Amino acid sequence: MTKVKFCGIKRIEDVKVCNVLLPDFVGFVFWNNSKRNISIDKAKELKKMLDKRIKTVGVFVDENIDIIIDISNQNIIDIIQLHGNENNEYIKHLQDITKKPIIKAFKIISENDIITENESVADYVMFDNGYGTGSSFNWNLINNVKRDYFLAGGLNANNVKEAITTLKPFAVDVSSGIETDGVKDEEKMREFLKIVRNKYLWERRNER
Repeated sequence: MTKVKFCGIKRIEDVKVCNVLLPDFVGFVFWNNSKRNISIDKAKELKKMLDKRIKTVGVFVDENIDIIIDISNQNIIDIIQLHGNENNEYIKHLQDITKKPIIKAFKIISENDIITENESVADYVMFDNGYGTGSSFNWNLINNVKRDYFLAGGLNANNVKEAITTLKPFAVDVSSGIETDGVKDEEKMREFLKIVRNKYLWERRNER
């Protein structure tokens, strides 16, 4: 079944909804330039409230590696997501020190970006259109990717079924697609998750 990540979680209300819906992952954004940026103390508070079955992902952009290690050591995050120009040496060092899985995000513009992805030592890769732009990219560019990946960029309740039917990603990542006026919307969160999981059940019924 395609997994679901709700990114940009920053309010107690968001966590309460997640504890009911149980997405596989939630993302805490630690990039200062993001409107969804969250402080370490707030992320720690939300982590304590979050259902233990949900994995927390820390999102960073060209961050000082020692800061990521410190947040990881506090067990605020279970997975590290890198959205900048972090190279394989940087990623390998984080893997060795933190022992946590790494997601490396790639902005997909052309086929050359897929070549770069193939060389990444990260545990997972993510295909996106940029830094939380809310826009999708040409999915045809990743048709032949063999490794597990997170699909992001402009996903919402209107296109996620097509995305998982066409690409069969390991996980789908959504942020603005489950928001209204920049705030997480419970109904949109519920609808997005329902579509992904009902799609899986529909496929299982047709396999019988």
